[in-house]
Amino acid sequence: MTDFRTDNNGKTRGSRALPVSRRGFTLGAAATAAVLGAPGILKGARAATPLKIGCLAPLTGFFAREGQNCKRGFDIAPALLSDMGHTVEIMMADTESNPDKARTAAEKLVNEGAQVLIGTFVSGETAAVAQVAEQRGIPHIINVAAAPQITEQGYKYVFRNFTTGPMLVINGLGLIKQLMQKVGATPKGAVFMHVNDTFGTAMSKGIEALYGRMEMPFPILETIAYDPKAKDLSVEVAKAKASGADIVFPVSHGADAILLIREMVKQRFEPAGIMTPGSPGTYEAQFYKALDKYSEFVMANVPWIDPSTDMSKAFTAAFDKTFKGELMELNAGFSFEAVLIAADAHARAGSADPGALADAIRATDIAEHVMIGGPIQFDEKGQNVNIKSATLQNLDRMPTVVMPAESAQHEPVYPMPGWRDAARK
Repeated sequence: MTDFRTDNNGKTRGSRALPVSRRGFTLGAAATAAVLGAPGILKGARAATPLKIGCLAPLTGFFAREGQNCKRGFDIAPALLSDMGHTVEIMMADTESNPDKARTAAEKLVNEGAQVLIGTFVSGETAAVAQVAEQRGIPHIINVAAAPQITEQGYKYVFRNFTTGPMLVINGLGLIKQLMQKVGATPKGAVFMHVNDTFGTAMSKGIEALYGRMEMPFPILETIAYDPKAKDLSVEVAKAKASGADIVFPVSHGADAILLIREMVKQRFEPAGIMTPGSPGTYEAQFYKALDKYSEFVMANVPWIDPSTDMSKAFTAAFDKTFKGELMELNAGFSFEAVLIAADAHARAGSADPGALADAIRATDIAEHVMIGGPIQFDEKGQNVNIKSATLQNLDRMPTVVMPAESAQHEPVYPMPGWRDAARK
């Protein structure tokens, strides 16, 4: 957890630690034994030959930053899983932020001997890889991608250890509702601003279908879609400001999240809260580097790393050792978990036969893992429905858990201080 201290004015502030403590944990014999003895994790004997896993991520192109974060999770998996009694070989491929390239890369990995596919982060790319996996009869484990239609095709070889768009919306809106109750606020209304790609469109449909059903305590006054590759959001922000909303719900990626905040500062649009119902961008290292004090107090309702499990502590220690100074976040955590799922299935199946692996993945029941939520289990559609979200708020340039209460590292700050408020340092 973030190490919170009291300053000279009696205010509690967070230190510049990462959200899962890096300082108080050493991966010694006791921690390793706890992980190895955890229920549901790699109980089979060490395989004679490694499981060949084809990992796909957008390492170049528009989503390269997110793809590189996924790759960090893949990179540390072999050594950590070896300590747990299993061997895997990672075969990495770049999707180049392009669905057609993703399809070609997946085909190439299978042709080169990959026995499981993992990827890709981008929903459009992931859908293309899922089609390849199904056609070739090879298991595909989705690490990050939320478009619900991917697991609505009746596929036999596709499994998702990530939330769907509607799951993100339900979890995110539920936390926002709890937050408003906690702080005693009644906003006038929200403006919903979303990217118009596969992910953003899925989230928009989820919001439209679920917002009224969840009896949210304030209306959505305006919905504004935009191109994630846009270079100018001045018109969109002006429209949002004119709506009279005092809450902004952004569904963004990396670069456009930065562009959106910069334009809000420029136009002096100062809502009481900026809180995504479930999307990336605002809790990533580049967001803090690019925006500095303007990154503060933004909230994101997303799945997150559970600081309390032995597995997450082992993962955290391995991440810190390998990537000194890098910010660990959910893309790396879910990418590692995808490799963990494949290795666990391989150990139980005792075989790399695609059908046997798929059957073993279908029967997955991993209680001790990295991300917040219940056991990793897949339903009849290949979807893990036990993943939960947390409310993160950017405090001292770090994503800090403020909801739910049982996981909170700090009290939420609401309303958000204005752009020129002295609270921004």
